[in-house]
Formats: sequence, structure tokens, C-alpha cells
Amino acid sequence: MNLETIKYDEKGLVPAIVQDAGTGEVLTLAYMNKESLQLSIEKGETVFFSRSRKELWHKGETSGNTQKITEMKYDCDQDAIVVRVVPAGPACHTGATSCFSETIYQNKEALKAVQTNVTFLTELEKLIKKRKTEMPEGSYTTYLFDKGVDKILKKVGEEAAEVIIAAKNRDAEELSMESADLLYHLFVLLQEQELPFQAVLDVLKDRHSDKDEPKENE
Repeated sequence: MNLETIKYDEKGLVPAIVQDAGTGEVLTLAYMNKESLQLSIEKGETVFFSRSRKELWHKGETSGNTQKITEMKYDCDQDAIVVRVVPAGPACHTGATSCFSETIYQNKEALKAVQTNVTFLTELEKLIKKRKTEMPEGSYTTYLFDKGVDKILKKVGEEAAEVIIAAKNRDAEELSMESADLLYHLFVLLQEQELPFQAVLDVLKDRHSDKDEPKENE
């Protein structure tokens, strides 16, 4: 990135679109000036310029909800930046994962057509993360987070045992349902441990790049 080519507006600012590096979700739209952009690169975490307070703003400095930068790009006109991050917590001041949480239009058929199995899993991860942040009453996911890691681990163990039983019984329908239950509870556990699903995918990708089957850790 050649910082000298970036085109700032009349106030010396450039819009920065912050995107979750793991899920691809747009988290927020903020602004940077030359100083905050340089600091973001030096720190490896997002630093913005607050238009309301007229000062630099290191995201998560007080809340702990930092955003570790994995990549930054500018567009073809050099007047906007995309910042891909690994968030340590909610991006929005309301406590929501993303500032863009309200849906005003959705074409379900088109969405279904482009939704791959992996993107569905990332959607599941986002939903579970949202439940953890908002803790809505009556939600089973909320119940699990409220009970804590021991309860979640117990459920993972129980569902793994159910998968084994279904497989031993050669019951395809039961195996499908129990495997779904296991995946769901595993995703809850990953969220409880604050381990993104992308980290699991990265391990699989690394193993795949070695042109070998996944091996059991010795």
C-alpha cells in the first residue's frame, strides 16, 4: 500500500470499511486520517479518527474490543479503504457484533442460491456470537453460555457419544441429526473459548496443502 496515493476528503479523512477476516461480515464504517492510518499499520490494530470528538480513537483501548488487522486495501480510486480484522469483541457500541445488524431487504431465494455449506457455517457462527453478545431470554444458546464451559463441554461429550451410537447402529437419519447437534454444540464451545471457526479452517487448509490426509496429533 502506497500511503502517498490515498486521496483524503476536504477534512483530511478517508472512509475505512472494517470487515471480519474470518466471516467476511462488514463490521462498521469508520474514518481515518493520515496519522490514524499510520498508527493502525504500526500497531497492527485499528485506529480511527472520531469525527464527533475530533480526536484519534484506538478501537478497544478502553472496552478491550480491539480489532487485529490482517490486511488493508484501498480501492481503484484510492479514496476508500477496506480493513480486514480479527475482532476481539463486538464492533458496535450497542454491543452488537456489527453496526450493520438491521436487515431492510432480503431475497431469500437469491441468498439460498449463493449460500455454500461453508458460508452457512459462518452464518451459524455469527448467530451464535450474536446470542453470546445479546443473551436473549428463552434462547437455548443463551442458556448454554449462562451455564458456562462445563455445561457446554458436557453437551459436546454427550452429542459425540450419540454420533458414535448412531454410526454403530448404521442409522443414517439418526447420524445426520446427531452430527448436526454435535456441530452446533462445537460451535458454541468455539465461541465460549473465543476461537474463530476460521482458525479451524486454517488448520485444515495447512494440512491439505501438505497433500496428505489429516493426521491424529501425536
